[in-house]
Amino acid sequence: MPAFLVVVLPFISSLLVYTLGRGEEKKAYRISIGFSFTSLLLSLYLLYEYLSNGATTLYVSEFLSFRIDALSVVMAIAVSAISFIVHAYSVRYMQDDEGYARFFSLLDLTTFSIYITVLAGNLLILFTGWHLVGVFLYFLLSHNLRSEDSSRFALWTFLAHRAGDIPLLLAFVLLYKSTGTFDIGELSAKLMSPEPVPGIEFIGVLIVLSAFAKSAQFPLHVWLPYTMGGPTPVSALMHAGIVNAGGFLINRFAPVFYNAEVGLHLAFWVGLITAILGSTLMLMQNDIKRALGYSTVGQMGYMIMECGVGAFALAVYHLIAHGIFKATLFMGSGSVIHEARKDPNIPENEVYSFFVKRELPPTKVPWVVFALITVLVPLAIVILAHLVVGVEVFKYQGAIILLFFGWVTGAQTIFSIYKLGARSVYKLLMFVILSFSVVVLGYVVIGHSFEKFLYPDRELVDRIYENAGIHPEVFEAQILLLTLVVILGWLFVYYANQNRDVVTSRFRDMYITLYTHLSRELYIPDLYEAIGRKLSELSGWINRGMRWM
Repeated sequence: MPAFLVVVLPFISSLLVYTLGRGEEKKAYRISIGFSFTSLLLSLYLLYEYLSNGATTLYVSEFLSFRIDALSVVMAIAVSAISFIVHAYSVRYMQDDEGYARFFSLLDLTTFSIYITVLAGNLLILFTGWHLVGVFLYFLLSHNLRSEDSSRFALWTFLAHRAGDIPLLLAFVLLYKSTGTFDIGELSAKLMSPEPVPGIEFIGVLIVLSAFAKSAQFPLHVWLPYTMGGPTPVSALMHAGIVNAGGFLINRFAPVFYNAEVGLHLAFWVGLITAILGSTLMLMQNDIKRALGYSTVGQMGYMIMECGVGAFALAVYHLIAHGIFKATLFMGSGSVIHEARKDPNIPENEVYSFFVKRELPPTKVPWVVFALITVLVPLAIVILAHLVVGVEVFKYQGAIILLFFGWVTGAQTIFSIYKLGARSVYKLLMFVILSFSVVVLGYVVIGHSFEKFLYPDRELVDRIYENAGIHPEVFEAQILLLTLVVILGWLFVYYANQNRDVVTSRFRDMYITLYTHLSRELYIPDLYEAIGRKLSELSGWINRGMRWM
């Protein structure tokens, strides 16, 4: 019964806010926050219920059921906590805005639809929640009825989400046809049989495609950074609790990938491309909120890539950590923008620093020594951290890929210390290495423990890791090639940083061209605009033609 209350309370709150809170701001937000806090408490009680009774399904009626398992409980707690914080933040932020009660009512309805999605016990309820999330998000993003841009980009979001509904609906139809049940618990048991159900590879691809649309994966990523015109609380909720839904969907149907591997490979490559694209375009932005938007695109790409290598539990851990972090950034972005308006100086970003000569402080540390430290120290740390968890982790290709990315991240951290040009560079470097060691060790140990909690069935985890792998010889060749590229790349970066004049004179034109294309976001938004205009013209021709019929 608590699961049913968690879902239904935001809906009741929405009705009460809209009927009783119109014209009375205090009553509107008090009702909304009160119900939101109650849902948070009930979500915590669901955790206690799961730990006491294990995974169960609550049947309200034949076609209305709610699933209480590790994944749904963890997601419900994360969603309710973020929703409560966003509700509280909105009280002052939305003050004096038109449609104050309408905003809180829509916020409650959006939370209601997310709860339906994460707690659904059958395919019909899950698809209903999945669809409603996009609908209510559209109304929230277009809350400012006077802004044409908000309405236009909200429509982009709506269309992208509807594009994700189509493959999911088809996947559910095929799942029901193959297994004869809508119930997620029964479905999971049938999907993990030694004999794969008919069309399981195609079903896996359809589920992954649906996740791509909801989690802003390339090429359907454009809607996310362009919806920054909506209210900041909406951006916080969207980036913390809605765009993560793709990772949840893949985890919810993890048993599908017990006998399917094509979808996992597709998720890895699309996630990798999205992670690189989002992170690169983030560096080109001069708008704080749009930079945060592209940052989310990059993080969602990394999350989907984690699913692609078989690290499903790590993807959930990532989406929760990212949700909390990104919600905090969005709710603090207004203060940063306000302070930035007081500073007339040119921001010292990477592009500005490259073209404008800057004298580096003298340092006694040769760049070659720092380059070797950059390459070797993070690699040693991530390997030792994984050895703490267990040697068997290295038998999975997915774990090695994640280790590779951890190595690159650590190298970037040490390079940042080098660029600071601090006089006590060794002392500062030791503190950074110590901090990085603690973070990596904590991340690996907590992530491993979280995987045991989320997926107690080790057979499923091992099988997914196995399906996510490729031919060992091909994999080893790729890792060696990438390692060589990274090492040579870091050596070049240190050399370029030390010999800026030489590198600038040789590569100036290339950098200007690259910056020009990246600053236009690789013309992807322009392409969508052009397609939209052509479709609009086609619609006009069809309408005019039908008048003569």
